[in-house]
Parts: sequence; C-alpha cells; structure tokens
Amino acid sequence: MVSKNVKVINPQGLHMRPAQLFVAEMAKYDSTVTIIFGEKTINAKSIMNLMASCIKMDSEIEIRCEGAQEVEALDAAVKLVESGLGDL
Repeated sequence: MVSKNVKVINPQGLHMRPAQLFVAEMAKYDSTVTIIFGEKTINAKSIMNLMASCIKMDSEIEIRCEGAQEVEALDAAVKLVESGLGDL
C-alpha cells in the first residue's frame, strides 16, 4: 500500500466534472484507490461515493492505493489533484 496527502486546489472542489475525471482515470489501474477525508473512507473509483463526500477547495485528503499498479495509480491521482482536476 502506498499513500500521499494532498490538498484539493480547484475552486469548486470535487464536483461532478472533476469527480468524473478522477474516477475515469483511476479505473485504468489494477489497484484499489481510496480517499481518506476526515472520518470518511471513500472508494475513489465510485462517482457516487466521491461526490457524496463533499470534498471542497482547500480540503486535505489522503489518497491510498493498493494492488498491482499502486505506484502508478497514486502518481496519477496526485497529479490530477495537484493540477486542479482541469478546473485551473
């Protein structure tokens, strides 16, 4: 298992479009991808779970990846969040 803490920087947080982008990218990897946000543990490959988490701008999240492509999945997830998920 690998993980990294990142800050959500896009102004709208993980609303519909960036959540869809994130889920679509994570679906490419043979790994379990989980986001830890406060007390919530979120399946990052589920659009409904990700949107229901209400992750807003400036939120600190932990991304955890476990499985065959965990390093690649974590790198891609961190790059997406740090890039603003297409909103910047």
